Amino acid sequence: MNTNYAGFWLRFAAYVIDYIIIYVVQSFVFIPVLGVLGISFASKMDSMDNMSDAESMGMAMGFAAVMAATALLTTIIAILYWSIMESSKYQATVGKMALGLKVSDVDGQNLDFVKSLIRNVCKIISGMILGIGYIMAGFTEKKQGLHDIIAGTLVVKK
Repeated sequence: MNTNYAGFWLRFAAYVIDYIIIYVVQSFVFIPVLGVLGISFASKMDSMDNMSDAESMGMAMGFAAVMAATALLTTIIAILYWSIMESSKYQATVGKMALGLKVSDVDGQNLDFVKSLIRNVCKIISGMILGIGYIMAGFTEKKQGLHDIIAGTLVVKK
């Protein structure tokens, strides 16, 4: 079994590469949608002085709903990207491949999609506690973040 664990900074660099890819992909979906919505909102800006409080509140809530849907879709795209790539024959996302890393279970075996999905959903928990779940990777014996510990996974150098 490979015990050459990947530390925090290598994993962080891979994360940055992956997020650039995720944002490029999602921009092909979101920019046209947000452009149309932006034009719609902009066309109503001239008449905002004549809007009732209810209409103004409805417009603000509509904008907030679009932003929440965008955040949710971004999260789903990222989780699916990481889960599909880490459970593939490559055992790594593009960022991890670029840095010579791979993800395995604690026995050194490839992850199946469900285990990878658990790992990546648990990243939400790692981030919710002020990123401490990610920072743990710099201080644990096997360089595991909280999400790795929960899912029983390791990130190792090839």
